[in-house]
Amino acid sequence: MQNPTPHLPTAEQIRRAPKVLLHDHLDGGLRPGTIVDIARATGYDALPETDPDKLGRWFREAADSGSLERYLETFTHTCAVMQTYDALVRVAAECAEDLAADGVVYAEVRYAPEQHLEGGLTLEQVVEAVNEGFREGERRAREGDNRIRVGALLTAMRHAARSQEIAELANRYRDRGVVGFDIAGAEAGYPPTRHLDAFDYLKRENNHFTIHAGEAFGLPSIWQALQWCGADRLGHGVRIIDDITVDDEGVHLGRLASYVRDKRVPLEMCPSSNLQTGAATSYRDHPIGLLRRLHFRVTVNTDNRLMSGTSMSEEFGHLVDAFGYTFDDMQWFTVNAMKSAFIPFDERLAMINEVIKPGYAELKAEWLFASGAAAPPLASDSAAERG
Repeated sequence: MQNPTPHLPTAEQIRRAPKVLLHDHLDGGLRPGTIVDIARATGYDALPETDPDKLGRWFREAADSGSLERYLETFTHTCAVMQTYDALVRVAAECAEDLAADGVVYAEVRYAPEQHLEGGLTLEQVVEAVNEGFREGERRAREGDNRIRVGALLTAMRHAARSQEIAELANRYRDRGVVGFDIAGAEAGYPPTRHLDAFDYLKRENNHFTIHAGEAFGLPSIWQALQWCGADRLGHGVRIIDDITVDDEGVHLGRLASYVRDKRVPLEMCPSSNLQTGAATSYRDHPIGLLRRLHFRVTVNTDNRLMSGTSMSEEFGHLVDAFGYTFDDMQWFTVNAMKSAFIPFDERLAMINEVIKPGYAELKAEWLFASGAAAPPLASDSAAERG
């Protein structure tokens, strides 16, 4: 029996597919109801809406508005309710639960400890609260027959001067839930080279780091992140498309694009977020389609689930609709992500071989058991008849 032409995954199948998430911001993924609850409990009275449904819509509309001021305002509200130990535990636990319910089996979730000190917490207390929350969320997920493993990335803000301090914090907690380091914030005017001391320190400590680069500022940001700072991965990296030319004679890669592809530099692409920030005009026109055809090390991510009104299943659903991706494509993106994770090689390999590939094999075989499956008849010289 031959497998019919691969069909497009359904929304329900996409949700059940094992997924790996490398680029997700903790302060960009809160449940609206949780924001309302914590704001009420802590006396924060600046929310634009106090009804969870209306608040969720406000976040998405603000992020879609095209106004940088309104977009940044969304994080003012989420960070405002993440200033106590208990609030951080709750937000992290719900993050892990929500990702697990969406079929994510491994996630690296990032946050900036320096943004959660207004309530009197120390940097160490912030990290310990988030780690406690992730472990609690993993436990609850198991009770719900879902499995997930969550690692934390500690982020330093590009415009601040605490990157060395946060890098050292990430190194102290590297065997206690923290798997790496990141810098984030506005690229223009704040190049990654401002933080060379932190990156040099992490390299000396044999630690991992990713850098937000190539989202808004373009190729110079990518070049600096790789060649000056030594980033293991690129957060977004979508502007690498500026170094690729497509014409009647074919596809031509510039020196930087060739380097990124040849060195298998992971690109943490976030399609919905890129549409909101103007890095792409539509899912169909998103560079991820060309980069996948050219076999760059592309991964699919959410960035800010609350602001984009998205999930990993939603992101893959958009790509299935735009490019006709099949389970094979989804598996390719997922294996790319797992290969690029900041956990030991043997653990990455086990996740690929024991969780991801078997999960996709089961999904790809479901047509065999569908009621009235329209499979072609056995040919006389089929493998089955040859024994």
